[in-house]
Amino acid sequence: MSGHVGIVIVSHSPDVARGAAEMVRQMVGPEVPLGWCGGAPGGGLGTSVEAILEAIGRAWSPAGVAILFDLGGAGTNSEMAVEMLPPERQARVAICNAPVVEGAVVAAVEAAGGAPLAQVRAAAEALAA
Repeated sequence: MSGHVGIVIVSHSPDVARGAAEMVRQMVGPEVPLGWCGGAPGGGLGTSVEAILEAIGRAWSPAGVAILFDLGGAGTNSEMAVEMLPPERQARVAICNAPVVEGAVVAAVEAAGGAPLAQVRAAAEALAA
């Protein structure tokens, strides 16, 4: 398991989530744990709490996980997913109020440099200011 903060990308569109994840991977390589999800369970646009939980699991790191999302419903579902985690994991997850693509790239660059979760979150959220 990596010592780097993991990144999770949540989008209503599977193509947006996949594309943002590809950008992150190209920018920082494989050392940053990465999970992504997008689309409704039955197809089409939407998000799923279960898929978000799976993405958190794929990106899990003892250093924590930063979640970036595209629209309000994705943020709400991300919050619900975090609430379903064991308390010790909940404390290591940050939902970032940042643009999903740019925020994910900036967060991943910070994570790749070994930054702690609070710094990864702050870097991503600085883009929203």
